[in-house]
Amino acid sequence: MNDLRNPPAQDHDGLQAPVCQSVDDLQALTGSALYLSPWVEVDQTRIDRFAEATGDFQWVHVNPARAAQESGFGGTIAHGFLTLSLLGKHYEDFMPGLLPFCDLGINYGLNRVRFMQPVRAGSRVRSRFVLAEVSLVAGGVQMLFNATVELEGESKPACVAESVVRRMFKQGGAR
Repeated sequence: MNDLRNPPAQDHDGLQAPVCQSVDDLQALTGSALYLSPWVEVDQTRIDRFAEATGDFQWVHVNPARAAQESGFGGTIAHGFLTLSLLGKHYEDFMPGLLPFCDLGINYGLNRVRFMQPVRAGSRVRSRFVLAEVSLVAGGVQMLFNATVELEGESKPACVAESVVRRMFKQGGAR
């Protein structure tokens, strides 16, 4: 098994998630930072598409001229839930490799979420995942992550969340 507590860096200055061969390997990582995603730009097009998908057309998100003049942010900002929703993509970037004996991934919920500062249109964010807990559930494994959405050039994160995810075992897979 690789040194799971100190995974090697990748080109995007992130952490390359280790490969676990069993739930015991995963449990040994409790308390460790497992993954740091590449930077993702949150541009106005992404914000507008999120507004279309959710029906949330608050002007601070979709009206750049008004937001620049009236919002105090200097322009539009991403929906908080858009920022939070990026965690799902970032989980799928590393979970299949982390747990090759699992298949289906399920977002089981959130214990706590805080939006610490706005994500202005054109900003870049990335997600950092620290494994806090591991437990077995029927047919799979449940993990609690302390997830932080970092904002490029800022010391204060955009979002912090306690995120609960499950991965279901492949049929005949190791546990």
